[in-house]
Formats: sequence, C-alpha cells, structure tokens
Amino acid sequence: MIQRQEILGTLRTLMTDRALPLWSREGWDSSRGGFVERLDPMGTADQLAPRRVRVQARQIYSYALAAQRGWYPQGREIAMKGLEYLLAKAKSPDGRPGFVHLLDPDGNVLNPLRDTYDHAFVLLALATTYGLGRDAQIREELDSLVAFLDSGLRSPHGGFIEGIPATLPRRQNPHMHLFEAMIAAFDATHDPAYQNRAGDLFGLFVASLYDTRRQALGEYFEEDWSRIEPLIVEPGHQAEWVWLLRSFERITGCPTGRYRGQLLSLALRHRDEMTGCLIDEADVEGKVRKSTRRLWPQTEIAKAWIAQAEGGEQGAVDEALEALVRLHRYYLSHPVPGGWYDQFDGDGRSLVDTIPASSFYHIICAIAEAERVLGSPTV
Repeated sequence: MIQRQEILGTLRTLMTDRALPLWSREGWDSSRGGFVERLDPMGTADQLAPRRVRVQARQIYSYALAAQRGWYPQGREIAMKGLEYLLAKAKSPDGRPGFVHLLDPDGNVLNPLRDTYDHAFVLLALATTYGLGRDAQIREELDSLVAFLDSGLRSPHGGFIEGIPATLPRRQNPHMHLFEAMIAAFDATHDPAYQNRAGDLFGLFVASLYDTRRQALGEYFEEDWSRIEPLIVEPGHQAEWVWLLRSFERITGCPTGRYRGQLLSLALRHRDEMTGCLIDEADVEGKVRKSTRRLWPQTEIAKAWIAQAEGGEQGAVDEALEALVRLHRYYLSHPVPGGWYDQFDGDGRSLVDTIPASSFYHIICAIAEAERVLGSPTV
C-alpha cells in the first residue's frame, strides 16, 4: 500500500524546493524578459531557441498556480512579469487583433499566425492571474480575448477554426483547452458568461467530438465535424477529458460520470506493459500507432484518477497514487533537480535530451490537484 502523504509530500517538495526555483532562475531571461523554451541536459537555459507563445502562457499559469497554492512566495511576481512580457511582445505587435504564435529570443515576431490552441493558453494564464488579485486590467484583457475568439476564430460549423489563416484538419485539442480555460475563467470571475461558454464546449464534445457508439474521443475532423478515419486515440487526451468533465460537473452540476467512465476505460487499454505508463497513440480498434510514451499523458492519467476519486469511485485513490508514483519514478527523477524526462521509446530510452518548459504546466497542475483532493482526509 502506497503511503498517501509520502508521495504527496515528495512531489510537493519537488515543486517548492526544486522545480519552481529552477525555472524562475534558469527558465526566466533576466536580460531580455520572457520565459525560455527549454533547458539543456545540464539544466542551463537555451537562450537561442525561439519562444512559443503557448509556453509563455503555460509558465505564467504555473507560477500563478504556485502562488494560489501558497507554494512559492515569488510566484505572483514571476507570473505578473511573464504576463507583462506576453502582452507587450505577443499581443497585436503587427496591429492586428490577437496573439502571435512565435517570438525570437529578443521578442521579435517569427510567426504571426493567430493559433486557437495558443489563445486557449493565453486565456488560461489571464484567468489564473486574475484569480490572484482580481485586477481590473487583467479582467479587461480576459474579456477582450474572448471577444477576439468570437469575432476572429469562430467557425460557422460550430466551435472554432484552427487559427488565422484557417487550416484542416480540425482538431479536438484546441477545444479541449478552451474548455479548460473557460472553466478556469468562471472559477476566477464567477461570471456566468464563462460557465455558459464552458457549456457550449461541453455541447460540442457531446455532439461532435465524442463517438458515442465507439465510446472514444476523436482527434481529427473535417470542416463540418465529420470524423476522419481511422479514428485516432491519444490515451492522454481521453484521460485529460475525464478531469475536465469532472471540473465541468463541479461548476454546473451537470452529470458527466458516464462519459468519464468510458473515456478512462479506453485510456487504460493503452498502457506500456513494462511500466504501466500510457503510450502516445493508438487507433480505436486497439492497434498501436506510437509505442513511445511522453510525460504529459502520465500527468493526465493521474488527474483522471484524482477526478474519479473526488467523485467517490471505489479504488480511485489507490490508482491515483500509483499513477503519481509512476510519474515520479520514470519522469521526474532527473539528474537536474526540478527537471524531467519528456519522452521514452518502447524500450525505455529517453528520446529528448533537453528539458522542455512546456511540461511544467502539466506537472504542477497534477500535483496541485493531488494535494487538493487526495490531501483531504475526507477522500
């Protein structure tokens, strides 16, 4: 039997004493501003790598969440510095609405694409920082971004286009993260408008993203939301929706248990035999397409079990703890304290030498959720 407080304490200490200090020191460019994209294998910042706007937003979220949890005294200051950089460099630098996609290390635009996935994370960053102090200017930015989603990125076929310019195939992934961001915005503002927007995205999930007959979340779609076959299954996304649907149920009371159970069941069919970790990709018939295993699906299966534990499912607490132990053992036990491994092949060899900043959002969210739910004596 895993000792609950032992793994929770280990992971929290890893965040407070290792990861948060490392990424605020090496992960922040103190001369030019902004978060770096990655660290090298020794834990030193890669100062030359282009900077994705989604990563800037994810790091803002991570430090704002740390501040909310009381984990890191400097968290709010770092999040606000990151937000100031994001708004100064990535918002409408070419005079057109929305946020650009890619910056160089000096903050110049490398790619002006308005990407819907990026905007979901900017919305999440704004919602989380607004929750720290209910700053009126951040609320204006939040509402302005949602107005741009409506005016620039809405699709006549429902949901949102991939970006400006629009491309195909359409993906569930940006909509999943918009769902996450709208829930976060409601939590931060208590404005029913954000609750309603989350409801719209839940409606899209039910009507188009989820295949009820095959009990699977689709990944790729035509413009009219017809599914592209074969239906690709990313086990990490099946698990991620479990947590999001539980969050939606929390803010609305809308029951989601049937969908959560089916999604979790499908995710669990695609595990690496040696480690128990989720693999990266299969199809709905069960054929493995990618036997590699990235870090982020492991955080999402932990969050899925945490969500089920919060919902009272028998055995879910133990499953969540097992998932957290696997996350720590295989991915977070890195030579650089506060670093992580991003991906392994089927034989357990690390495939990525660098330490990508993009994973921090997944890790800190999973650990915060574990502490929030599993740290409660009533669960």
